[in-house]
Amino acid sequence: SITKERTEVVLQGTSSLDPNDPAAVWEEYDFKCKPGDLKRRPCFITPYHYRLDWLMWFAAFQTYEQNEWIIHLAGKLLAQDEEILSLMATNPFAGREPP
Repeated sequence: SITKERTEVVLQGTSSLDPNDPAAVWEEYDFKCKPGDLKRRPCFITPYHYRLDWLMWFAAFQTYEQNEWIIHLAGKLLAQDEEILSLMATNPFAGREPP
């Protein structure tokens, strides 16, 4: 079955020195095939899945305690780990200081 509402985990980072500053600009990490922008064409790679993108879909239905790997993923993104960034469609901090 399919849910009627679309719950989604969104990973963002900011270059702001104070992330609580209302003027801080938050930039989203885009995934290769995870649903996101409603104007983007869906990614079809049948019969395969982009594993990380697929796991993000399921993580939206649970807590981070049930998906501890998300904390590790966020840490790797903060460290600009090249292997993790290769799994992403875009790195909003490419060529800049990490978030």
